[in-house]
Amino acid sequence: MNELLPTLPGYAAAHLQLSLVALLAGVLVSVPLGIWASRHPRAARPVLAVASALQTVPSLALLAFMVPALAAVGAPSIGWLPAALGLFVYSLLPILHNTVVGMTTIDASILEAADGVGMTARERLRRVELPLAQPVILAGIRTAAVWTVGTATLATPVGARSLGYYIFGGLQTRNYAAILLGCAAAAALALLLDALVGLLERGVRQRRRGLVRAGALGLLALALAASLPPLLGLLRAEARPLVIGAKPFTEQYVLSRIVAGQLERATATPTTTLESLGSTVVFDGLRSGDVDVYVDYVGTLRAALLGRTDPAASRAAALAEVREALARDGVTVAATLGFENTYVLALPRAQAEALGLARIGDLAGHAPGWTIGGDYELFHRPEWQALTTTYGLRFAEQRSMDPSLLYEAARTGEVQVIAAYSTDGRLDAYDLKPLADDRAALPPYDALVLAGPRLVAEYPAALAALQALAGRIDAAAMRRMNAAVDRDGQSPAAVAAAFLAEPAQ
Repeated sequence: MNELLPTLPGYAAAHLQLSLVALLAGVLVSVPLGIWASRHPRAARPVLAVASALQTVPSLALLAFMVPALAAVGAPSIGWLPAALGLFVYSLLPILHNTVVGMTTIDASILEAADGVGMTARERLRRVELPLAQPVILAGIRTAAVWTVGTATLATPVGARSLGYYIFGGLQTRNYAAILLGCAAAAALALLLDALVGLLERGVRQRRRGLVRAGALGLLALALAASLPPLLGLLRAEARPLVIGAKPFTEQYVLSRIVAGQLERATATPTTTLESLGSTVVFDGLRSGDVDVYVDYVGTLRAALLGRTDPAASRAAALAEVREALARDGVTVAATLGFENTYVLALPRAQAEALGLARIGDLAGHAPGWTIGGDYELFHRPEWQALTTTYGLRFAEQRSMDPSLLYEAARTGEVQVIAAYSTDGRLDAYDLKPLADDRAALPPYDALVLAGPRLVAEYPAALAALQALAGRIDAAAMRRMNAAVDRDGQSPAAVAAAFLAEPAQ
């Protein structure tokens, strides 16, 4: 907790800024649209239907969709913008719905009286309808505020700074203090925002100007608190940091901090880490310049860039294919770290030995009655199709789950087999037996440090520092570092610092 608390103000401010911007945009769009829809009853139903349909899209799916959509128009595709747009979409329905309800439930006799005294349509809206509908509209804004703050925790996988940093990172490293901190801070922000908008609602409903002023001043103070860190950054004219990306599992957290430490030694430029990014999100960010460096794997890149799932002639041949494809996208392979982290199918050792299972092909007879667990990506990847085709595997059920839960699911029997990672220290900690890929269905997964065009062009010292990591980490060393986090409870930062303190061999 002592390591987490110093970073909390920055992440809380970023979370609040993201939520307030999305909420403000939702108000600016939904209230006028709701007023228009209340004037055109035939249009109100389809408008509300569209907003309702958007609300049913899963949050992560909507945020992830923003990444390619923005990239297609040349806008920043990861980070703050896709998260803000996704949250804006989620804020629309409650505000829009309550605006329509508030405007259409005003007593008709009041409207007739307004017309009778000669008010124009604009005067009637400003002096009669909006004041009467305000409490209902504010109730919708209050609901949207809570939804937006809660959903903002899911902005982490698209590269936005938010309190989801603690939740996603804590889930992967089994750091329950981080999860608790992220959840508690998000809940506190949601309750605070709800209370302030609630003051406005009560003040308007009861016609008490003191409550209205208190709510408005509180919201203004929150907005200033959220905008203070970026404003200070502008005043200090700070250079844009080098951005290191990381996928959502322990090894990536450790490696991203090793890369950050190596870069900070070689250049005065600060670094920042974007964690828990999806594979396509982080690679698209590298190509676009939103990410400067991250670690990826030959097999993943070979499948994603080249669509190749066939066995390579050799590990060297696979690496050469990937290098050539990356170069076409302006990406440089700065270093091969020296280890391979491939998928392995694993199950409890006692069960494997009792059934005589040693190779993946041995699963064919058991698979129709078994469930296999994998990470979010596995069952959609070409490698999975190659694996099932090569070995004739047809499992009764395929269950996707957070990678941090796979090993516990295998231990408790929730699933019979898992697709684990070969360098994961939890294979030993949970006494799981990896099955041999004797038909070489899976491609090589050598770990590569990838550098984006900005780093290569503007930071030659940084590129040289990354090249110095070549061959420094073998599979056993990576497995030990992963186990230090997952089994022994050390932080990724501490494990990375210990590695960097060791003299290079």
